[in-house]
Amino acid sequence: MTKINWGILSTAKIGFGKVIPALQRSSLGTVTAIASRDAARAREIAGKLGIARAHGSYEALLADPGVDAVYIPLPNHLHVPWSIKALEAGKHVLCEKPIALSVREAQALLEAAQRHPRLKLMEGFMYRLHPQWRRARDLVVAGGIGKLRTIQSFFSYWNVDPNNIRNNAAIGGGGGMMDIGCYCVSLARWLFEAEPVRVAGMAEMDPAFRVDRLASGLLDFGHGTATFTCATQLSPYQRVNIFGTEGRIEIEIPFNAPPDKPCRLWHQRGAAIEEIRFEICDQYSIQGDLFARAILEDTAVPTPIEDAVANLKVVENLLASAQAGTWLPG
Repeated sequence: MTKINWGILSTAKIGFGKVIPALQRSSLGTVTAIASRDAARAREIAGKLGIARAHGSYEALLADPGVDAVYIPLPNHLHVPWSIKALEAGKHVLCEKPIALSVREAQALLEAAQRHPRLKLMEGFMYRLHPQWRRARDLVVAGGIGKLRTIQSFFSYWNVDPNNIRNNAAIGGGGGMMDIGCYCVSLARWLFEAEPVRVAGMAEMDPAFRVDRLASGLLDFGHGTATFTCATQLSPYQRVNIFGTEGRIEIEIPFNAPPDKPCRLWHQRGAAIEEIRFEICDQYSIQGDLFARAILEDTAVPTPIEDAVANLKVVENLLASAQAGTWLPG
């Protein structure tokens, strides 16, 4: 094969709005099929996006011999069961984050993946693959800010729609910590190249939705810290600041990097500040191509499933800390 054939498991908004068009623009993949529990909806989206085959059930897509890999943008509580079913059907799996609702559930998926070692499985943390983050990490690793000491992250949006899955605790909406706080945890673990030794969390719950709408976390890595705030009912904003003993890095749009305009970061070393601009690119296309390359060349995926389990452990402990009002092990 020179390209892989993608099947899309559901007609979720993130899929038809962002990921499917990005996969269609990628170099190493073709979107050949899409499925919905509503056959008419599947045909509608397939027609709008020029997808050859529409299936009226997820099972039918997994049985499609023309599908090599599936992208799963289902609600959070369906990530693990359908990822396991896809693996059992012989399909490679790229699943949206968070890949599970709990460490226990994520571990079950890891064990399922180990039973199918020739298949690729990855959580869709696309931000790590954007050139701005590759440069930021290279700068940190090369000592471009001296010794990394602390990271500050902020991520917020406004969403009070009772029908939005992010506000539905019953189907794993999970609130801000699960939806966007997981990015802040992920980047801190990635840059420090370590797991936190202890964590402290705070969360304000929405009384109607019963999910966190304003949450903060403190991660202690022993030789440095990371702090963050995430919110689902604040003015939309995002920023990451990375501080070392000799400099800092500021990333302007760290998570939802736009696919239609350049991104930039600032690198300060001593008194000198350099603005670094990046050519227009789509981080979802990059993610699709790197995942496809791992399939075509039978190499490791960019982010192993073990990382997803470890990230979820920290998120889970932050939420438990917020409830207990005390520090907990990382």
